[in-house]
Amino acid sequence: MSLHRYRIGQLVEFMPDKLQVSVPTGAYSITRLLPAVGRDHQYRIKNATELFERIARESQLKIRASP
Repeated sequence: MSLHRYRIGQLVEFMPDKLQVSVPTGAYSITRLLPAVGRDHQYRIKNATELFERIARESQLKIRASP
């Protein structure tokens, strides 16, 4: 079993799939680590401009560059 690349509280960039529309850009915070689907870990992420959390695959995330 491999470990998650990101940790709770870490800020990441979310790269949505082409079918995911109206997704805000900017920083997302990791709120929960989820089990993998196949080889791709999943995360619950939250953007400050949204009232809800999203589920994202590890392959859809990258480390947020410092401003």
